[in-house]
Amino acid sequence: MINTDTMIYRDNDGKNIWQFLKQELKPKGKWLTPFNLISLPIMLLGLVLIVIRFWKGIGSITNLTQDVPWGLWIGFDVVTGVAFAGGAYVITFMVYILNMKKYHSIVRVTVLNGFLAYVFYAGALLLDLGRPWNVVNPIIGNSFGTSSVLFLVAWHFLLYMIAQLIEFSPAIAEWIGHKRAHKILSAMTIGAVIFGITLSTLHQSGLGALFLMAKDKIHPLWYNEFIPIMFFVSSIFAGLSMVIFEGSISNKVFSDQISEKNQKAHHSIVISLCKICAMAMFAYFFLQVLIFVHEQHWSYLTTSWGLWFLTEMFVFVLLPMLLFVYSYKTNSFFMAKVAAVITMLGIIINRLNVTVIGFKWDAAVPYYPSWMEIAVTLAVIFTEIWIFRWIINRMPVLRESPQWAKK
Repeated sequence: MINTDTMIYRDNDGKNIWQFLKQELKPKGKWLTPFNLISLPIMLLGLVLIVIRFWKGIGSITNLTQDVPWGLWIGFDVVTGVAFAGGAYVITFMVYILNMKKYHSIVRVTVLNGFLAYVFYAGALLLDLGRPWNVVNPIIGNSFGTSSVLFLVAWHFLLYMIAQLIEFSPAIAEWIGHKRAHKILSAMTIGAVIFGITLSTLHQSGLGALFLMAKDKIHPLWYNEFIPIMFFVSSIFAGLSMVIFEGSISNKVFSDQISEKNQKAHHSIVISLCKICAMAMFAYFFLQVLIFVHEQHWSYLTTSWGLWFLTEMFVFVLLPMLLFVYSYKTNSFFMAKVAAVITMLGIIINRLNVTVIGFKWDAAVPYYPSWMEIAVTLAVIFTEIWIFRWIINRMPVLRESPQWAKK
């Protein structure tokens, strides 16, 4: 059953919109839930720490130095988070370009996840900049030049957020009941999708290209000239694993908003995504083996770094790949979720190996994030979940669109 109490639409093309928004801003549902009791104190602590960071400087709450300017906020919040947002461009490509209507029911929630991820990780990027007001420099090419990778990544990041907002905007128009805006925005969707897919593929590989200039700083087991390609390929199964993981949770938490038809289709969607994940992971694993053999890194396998590399490849790439194959062959929904979780952990480990753990790997004093950096990261994640939940409970993201929007 769909909860009709939250299905508040307006058919007035903008009249009384402020009263409507004021009503919608009011909290809904129970407040004393385990998630709220855990997340609220962390969010408040994170807010205090962010104020201290901008008041006393980045060094007041982080372990970053002139020698180690990038830490947890870049490695996890930005580089890892962008990989998890890859599900948006993969699903929109499948639905709008390949015309695979089977996945249409998860398009909006996937795009919403991607959009919020980019917005919040852009915010995390501001936290990591020693002088955040200089964030405009890479966008305008100041001090970097228009031929720099950072210039391209900055523009990809900015334009892709705009493209995703346009892709999601029909849901906003349906929420406020603005028919005219809905018609215009829906007509812009396919163009935004094509533009967004192009930008996202470039952006995923562009992040990897940033590390091409750090050959002397990244451990040889994780540095190679194909980092941009590896970042792009891994973003496919990283994003789809997030779709499986988030979708399984949303299917339970917001079950009252999902139609019976879409609930039944969820199992089939997850199983079919397992096949795509397995193929992308096979390509990734095969490429990694080729690169390893070509670079002749055999001597590193007898070191602790080699053991860590093998753990990443076999436990967090090969194992979940086989589990995805098993899930697809046996139609196992449970094993699909297990494979998705292991894959997500593997992506986190890989991105941190490139950006933090294996970065300046031979330094006399290695970098470790402070507890305050971890607290701020958790606060960012919880805030994103709160906003995601607020939008899901009010806009037609998981539930069906109103009848007038389907005409």
